[in-house]
Amino acid sequence: MWQEPIDRNVFGRLDRFGDAEISCLLAGRGCVVEVCEAPHVVVPPGLGGAPGKIETPDPQTVIAEWRRAEPLLAGPSWSERWHLVVSGDGVGPYATRESLAHFATLLGVRKPLPNSEIPQRTAEPLPDTKTRMSRQIYELDRHNQQVLARSAEVRQEFLGRLDCSSLENHAKTAAWYREYFENEVIGKWDDPLVPPAAKTRRLYDGAAWSGYEVVIPVFDEVFAHGILLLPKGIAAGEKRPVVVCQHGLEGRPQDTIAGDHPAYHNFAARLAERGLVVFAPQNPYIFGDRFRSLQRKAYPLKKTLFSVIVPQHRQILKWLSGLPFVDSSRIGFYGLSYGGKTAMRVPALVPEYCLSICSGDFNEWIWKNASATSRYSYVGTGEYEIFEFDLGETFNHAEMAALIAPRPFMVERGHYDGVSSDEAVAYEYAKVRLLYARLGIPERTAIEWFPGPHEIHGVGTFRFIEQYLRDQGPEN
Repeated sequence: MWQEPIDRNVFGRLDRFGDAEISCLLAGRGCVVEVCEAPHVVVPPGLGGAPGKIETPDPQTVIAEWRRAEPLLAGPSWSERWHLVVSGDGVGPYATRESLAHFATLLGVRKPLPNSEIPQRTAEPLPDTKTRMSRQIYELDRHNQQVLARSAEVRQEFLGRLDCSSLENHAKTAAWYREYFENEVIGKWDDPLVPPAAKTRRLYDGAAWSGYEVVIPVFDEVFAHGILLLPKGIAAGEKRPVVVCQHGLEGRPQDTIAGDHPAYHNFAARLAERGLVVFAPQNPYIFGDRFRSLQRKAYPLKKTLFSVIVPQHRQILKWLSGLPFVDSSRIGFYGLSYGGKTAMRVPALVPEYCLSICSGDFNEWIWKNASATSRYSYVGTGEYEIFEFDLGETFNHAEMAALIAPRPFMVERGHYDGVSSDEAVAYEYAKVRLLYARLGIPERTAIEWFPGPHEIHGVGTFRFIEQYLRDQGPEN
């Protein structure tokens, strides 16, 4: 499925249904399966969307799936109403006389079929094919845009059981939503984490800090990777706060540390210079179609890239918490762009993060995903892996922030950031501000607007980190 055109990339199908299981939904009725040549379709890369192809399936895999369905469907009339037809060793033409005869019999047709193997065709081309197709696409899009306009009300109803009358009630009622978010939207692997036996080597030796490359096993054949920045002069027995600094799309941990990258401005190193322990992880959204193919492979299994990223961060925090110089109760997250996507999803599911800062990504996320008219929409970009199942009816960024609450949460927004408009960001953030106010903790959330592009500004956010990681600590 992951290699076919992307409209076939159905979320969560294969964790419950193969074709044999789907055939069970036809139990009691008739069915003809014809093993034949499929239409050949190729969507090449580089056209602005997902590459894909449709090829004739291996006839042996089709027959094997049919055999797998037999014991699921076997009954008194099964052999009379279920038919497997192999055309030309599985690669012949479709609509053979044998398959049409079985199909006609199931419909109750008793008249003999024409004695021909040539598929029947219309005498003339159908009229206005392109016009009718265009009209159908327009109707589908109009319906989707109407659903999009109502989606905020649907999400509000979905979150109706979240009780914000007190911090205690919020914690109790948010637990169900957090589990739903991980299981039904993000996707969760059942594999247990292996022991966090990290391997390290020194990469940097600056005046104020040292840097170490770190590799930590997560699952079998899956590991977390990043760079630890350790301030010099930590006294014996002293425990420092930690900031996990997350790069964006096609980024590297090194981009956040050195070289004054125009988006990151060495923000990880600057925080280390302030005496904070810093860890800059490598996230898997890198190498173009390679990581996007991972998302497409994961989707039919009811998983996403974040199904791997979340346990990677759980393992990172487990390892960090075991270091003698780390205060495990004061570990914050700060990410830009795709790292901002991580800032919304990972801390929502990993309560060990005591604060989260989303930079250059927070906005009216559903509108950005689905609008057919906005110039900010992902509908017209090459990030074809970006779409997540059913967010429109469940979790926009404000609802994700509701799972981060009551921990401190901040948004960093450049006025000239092309990710979204100021109006859309303000609209969505207003919901976050209201939620924190209802919880009686409006001071724990903030947004900083600055006259800049898609980049780390590192002014108000640094003050926010100092306030909640160093000055007050998590108990406040």
